[in-house]
Amino acid sequence: MTVSLRVDSADPTPPYEQLRRQLAGLIRTGTLASGTRLPTVRQLAQDLGLAPGTVMRTYRELESDGLVASRRVQGTVVTGAVVAMDQRLAVLAANFVEEAGRLGAGPAEIRAAVDVALSRG
Repeated sequence: MTVSLRVDSADPTPPYEQLRRQLAGLIRTGTLASGTRLPTVRQLAQDLGLAPGTVMRTYRELESDGLVASRRVQGTVVTGAVVAMDQRLAVLAANFVEEAGRLGAGPAEIRAAVDVALSRG
């Protein structure tokens, strides 16, 4: 992994959440591809000057979000499952907005149509 992560001690956001947001963003944008091994808890904690428990909590949160998987031999690995879903949702949304625009719908009508669809399940 060759991306730069940092934790700002002046930021009121807890360090684990700062780290989680950065890693989640890198995974969702594809910067960290599926199969990429993250540093060990101990290594990342040392690199960032954090307690190992802070990094462990970050990894647990990412795992519960489906962004990484912890494996005994391989360590913590990016799964990429959410990236694919986010990309599919973005394409579906763009297609819907384009088609609705062709019908003459504006942003308010488009949002209302999505809200109705969501309420129907």
